[in-house]
Amino acid sequence: MSIYAYKAMDIGGRMIFGRMDAINPIDLEMRLKRMDLDLINGDPVKQGGFGGAKITRRELIAFCFHLEQLSRAGVPIIESLTDLRDSLENPRFREVLADLIESVEGGKTISQAMAAHPKVFDSVFVSLIKAGEETGNLPDVLANLTESLKWQDELAAQTKKLIMYPAFMGIVVVLVTLFMMLYLVPKMVGFIKNMGQELPFHTKLLIGTSDFFVNYWFIALGVPIAMAFIITLAVKTNPKARYRFDAVKLSFPWIGEILKKIILSRFAGVFAMMYSSGISVLDSIRTTQGVVGNLVIREGLQKVEEMIRDGQNITVAFQNVGLFPPLVIRMLRVGENTGSLDTALTNVSYFYNRDVRESITRVQAMIEPAMTMIVGVILGWVMLSVLGPIYDTISKLKI
Repeated sequence: MSIYAYKAMDIGGRMIFGRMDAINPIDLEMRLKRMDLDLINGDPVKQGGFGGAKITRRELIAFCFHLEQLSRAGVPIIESLTDLRDSLENPRFREVLADLIESVEGGKTISQAMAAHPKVFDSVFVSLIKAGEETGNLPDVLANLTESLKWQDELAAQTKKLIMYPAFMGIVVVLVTLFMMLYLVPKMVGFIKNMGQELPFHTKLLIGTSDFFVNYWFIALGVPIAMAFIITLAVKTNPKARYRFDAVKLSFPWIGEILKKIILSRFAGVFAMMYSSGISVLDSIRTTQGVVGNLVIREGLQKVEEMIRDGQNITVAFQNVGLFPPLVIRMLRVGENTGSLDTALTNVSYFYNRDVRESITRVQAMIEPAMTMIVGVILGWVMLSVLGPIYDTISKLKI
């Protein structure tokens, strides 16, 4: 199949532009007909896959919610997908749903149709839909998916908040330092040197630092950028480098602990949702390994899976790996003994969510005064180095 960039017209006469997977122009026209669009023209493009705008998590939330409501109302799945397709504004999502409709009409289940679009519907999503089809609880699964996606959206916002604030403050500190070293200090150096007295060590150090920034600014700026590029390239291409990078992230003071809690919270929430939907423990753990996003914790979950497969119970497996603290292990043990493991995992997720919110608030409360202190130390160093020799000269003149 090829990707065609098309121009079409809907029933109301509005022009629609988009891209679609098709065998040839005739196939493209037939596919657009199923979407109630009349093809005007279409040309093949080189890039593969579905083009157009990115499908956001919030669009998936709206999709799951409306599909759940239509399913509960007894609307057939093909009609539900058709109604959803016609109500979407994102052209890429419209094309994906058009392909789902075509696949279901061809005899596939909705989970099989979704599996053909892994960039839109991940393995967890497809596994849950499949479990809902097999158990006849598709509306309940869709409701759980809606809540899970809302929770993931909130979790992503918290993670971004945790990372962006220190990054912003760090950039401010760097810019202030560059301003002083490249502009402010050079303006004062000539005056200080013309006083003709022996300069103290901290003043010489300031002048030397400023000279380095002025004369070798390309090194001061280029080395960090080059290091960041090399680390990024190594992490993307070398699994060992990615593993070490993930381990370093988890070892950062304060922030590393919060990142670990965010990852484990995501794991526990998805695991609870899959287990309560009728998916086995081993299948749930295997599938959730793909959502943790950290090779160190993924390796721990792989060990948990191996131990459970070898006959150990869930609580002992997690305890031996050391992923969860003792309080969480006790919650898992109670849930396993009482047959309510999904409830215990949901409580674990709630426990970590609350802890993450509190930890982020504490870290942000500490970052601001820490950054202010760093800027204050730099300013104090500059003022002491500049005003110290001036004060000494004035003192000598008075004598």
